[in-house]
Amino acid sequence: MTAPENTRDRGTRAAIAARDLVKTYDGGGTSVTALDRVSATFATGTFTAIMGPSGSGKSTLMHCLAGLDAVTSGSVIIGDTELVGLADKQVTLLRRQRVGFVFQAFNLLPTLTAEQNIQLPLDIAGRRDPDPAWRDRVIDALGLRERLGHRPSQLSGGQQQRVACARALVTRPDVVFADEPTGNLDSRAGAEVLSLLRMAVQELGQTVVMVTHDAAAASYAERVVFLRDGRLAGELTDPTAESILDTLKTLEG
Repeated sequence: MTAPENTRDRGTRAAIAARDLVKTYDGGGTSVTALDRVSATFATGTFTAIMGPSGSGKSTLMHCLAGLDAVTSGSVIIGDTELVGLADKQVTLLRRQRVGFVFQAFNLLPTLTAEQNIQLPLDIAGRRDPDPAWRDRVIDALGLRERLGHRPSQLSGGQQQRVACARALVTRPDVVFADEPTGNLDSRAGAEVLSLLRMAVQELGQTVVMVTHDAAAASYAERVVFLRDGRLAGELTDPTAESILDTLKTLEG
């Protein structure tokens, strides 16, 4: 199998980067700092997990990186595009074209077939003639060829999350954000989805950034970035579930 062109850049350039990222929430006369000058780079063709204790800012970081939440100050760059300062319409367009999402709740439309759900982001973006070879490769890599005509209610939880993964990958985004992607799955289905995300990185050249609280899930990543109280608190490369748990215990101590 020939590797896609973007695997040539694996690890050599940034798919997404944050610089001195600050996010504060104001309400009731008080200000809460969710992110405090966070800087991090996520290289092309890599799989990174973001972890930390409850309230550490990991979900806020993902939302800011993905353009789902506006930052208070700092910089977010996807590819070569700076998000900060873009108009809302421009951010929406960028997300459609260059960002993929896999959510805990699947977020599939129940009236559409698996094939139609996969096609949906292309239809919304007006890209009705995608690269058929890439689309077929994603579908076959995720083992969905025999399920394309099924609606979500006819699929298992693991199969639904596979469809969600295919939907995120089919646009060939700069980065896929996975928000607790195994949270609604049993351990077997969860392991299958995590293996598929890792395969998407290693064989399809995709960049994946995943938020999770599960050390076993994070161990599928090549790198784990830890947050505590809205600040970077270290990272691990080639992590194991044991090394992740040891680090989390230190952060929570």
